[in-house]
Amino acid sequence: MNPEFNYNTHEKWLPFDGFSPLITIFKSFHDLNPAMELIINNETFPVNFKKNKFISSPLHLDQYVYLINKGVTRGYIKDDNKEITMWMAKENEFIGSVSNIWNTNNALEEYIQALEDVIAVAIPHTMSEKLYLNYQIANYIGKEVAQLHYLQASERAFISRLPSAEKKYIRFIKSYPKLVERIPLKYIASFLNMRLETLSRIRSKLAIL
Repeated sequence: MNPEFNYNTHEKWLPFDGFSPLITIFKSFHDLNPAMELIINNETFPVNFKKNKFISSPLHLDQYVYLINKGVTRGYIKDDNKEITMWMAKENEFIGSVSNIWNTNNALEEYIQALEDVIAVAIPHTMSEKLYLNYQIANYIGKEVAQLHYLQASERAFISRLPSAEKKYIRFIKSYPKLVERIPLKYIASFLNMRLETLSRIRSKLAIL
């Protein structure tokens, strides 16, 4: 997708306390020097996606990763006419297609969809590469972010291996407490690899316990 943006550095971050929210996230891992902050402020930009619109798809390989500032999203693949939800993300999490990042033809054909109106920060791959090449701090932060993504992927794999639908949903509640009421049930059911009717039955059972 081609996000809409405003390159006026002095104005684009006014609704965000005057600077890119990516700086705050990066500083949670390590302090940044002024040169890095200047690059981030100049080259990242805010973008909006309406509810149910695509953020990325196999047909539109944009060159960005996104930091969600507000809203929730999901990533899914298609198997014939069936959509399979692979992950969900909320505020202060990074999203983006692997095929966009590494420009590979063998990557998962993934769709990323806004499930609410989404405000995000677009992060150009070219900027990330510039930071990695010139600042050791950026490599450290990149490793920390990659570790978080690995832990999230491990949790998704753990949930998928649980032997019963009820155990999967209980673990989902524990792992994603802030998403339970924000994600449509059909997408949660898809994520947990169960029928919507099964999920509804489990939720009703747990509600009366």
